[in-house]
Amino acid sequence: MIREIQNYAMQKTTPNLLTTKHHFEILDGLRGVAALAIVLFHFMEIVHSPDQNFIVHGFLAVDFFFCLSGFVIAYAYDDRIGKMGIKEFFKSRLIRLHPMVVFGSVLGLLTFLFDPFAAHAELYSAGKIIVIFLASVFLIPYPTMMERYFNLFGLNAPAWSLFWEYVANIVYAFILYKLSRRFLILLLILSAIALLLVSYRAGSLLGGWAGENFWDGGARISYSFLAGMLVYRANLIIKSKLGFAGLAVLLLPAFLMPFNAEWNWLTEPLVVIFYFPLLVALGAGATLSPGLKKLCIFSGKISYPLYMTHYSIMWIFANYYTSYKPANTQLFFIITIGIILLIAFAYLVMRFYDIPVRRYFSEKRKRV
Repeated sequence: MIREIQNYAMQKTTPNLLTTKHHFEILDGLRGVAALAIVLFHFMEIVHSPDQNFIVHGFLAVDFFFCLSGFVIAYAYDDRIGKMGIKEFFKSRLIRLHPMVVFGSVLGLLTFLFDPFAAHAELYSAGKIIVIFLASVFLIPYPTMMERYFNLFGLNAPAWSLFWEYVANIVYAFILYKLSRRFLILLLILSAIALLLVSYRAGSLLGGWAGENFWDGGARISYSFLAGMLVYRANLIIKSKLGFAGLAVLLLPAFLMPFNAEWNWLTEPLVVIFYFPLLVALGAGATLSPGLKKLCIFSGKISYPLYMTHYSIMWIFANYYTSYKPANTQLFFIITIGIILLIAFAYLVMRFYDIPVRRYFSEKRKRV
């Protein structure tokens, strides 16, 4: 009888704990804008020096992702992680994030082995390639590929931010969700100081992706994740009528601001410390017009597959550019068509892999 009552209670409570909460559609839309900025930035950094790159600060989109993540995690789990338990929280995050980590690793392996413009795979033994692949699948930093600038994850460079995302989730589950607002603010101040020090030492915030700047990634996610959490915890959401279009216009200057070798170390942290949390607060409180709702939802859904699949093509493009040095007119059409094809490919991955795989594991989890 007791076992039956326990089972009945589990049936009543577990679905509620595992159900996804309401989404902030405008924030989803802004995530898509940031993902597009990352893709364009990666194209442009291959063909232009920083002082000629009009979207030279596009890499700050990663810090915007981190801030969004802190807000969303606090909103989604602060009031239920204690009930659902750390184990279930980790299952939720793995189901949400890891299918694309695996897909990005497989895609990265294939494009590395069959790159038509380079033969770097011949420099590695089969055993070394297997180790690099497994490190990528299990998100174990392994900066060993010299021709790829010792990226933490040579087969899928953007996975460096997923590594730090996982670290932030682990720290949240064991420590952060229990902290009072006062301690959260204290940690935020310390993280801001660390971010400024890192930026001053390196000259910018463009770090965290390689072995030599590994710990820069820790500083970047520490501040932005905590800032996103504080926006939710302190109820700093700002009501406005800016809408998705208005906020997208406000987001773009963070990526388009001019390059200044002397002052980047200061301007970039100021954007991350003050501007991105403000945009998250505005995005969470803005009113979304019905006509743009589907666009925002689609933008949010495709942003992660786009982010995790595009860089494999960047290596091929970089090798093509090095070999053939196409003219600016050709580059314009190549990059434009390339972005369109990358979005289309990300949609197919989302539609036929990411969503079905996550649905399968979610349903299996509920049955168990």
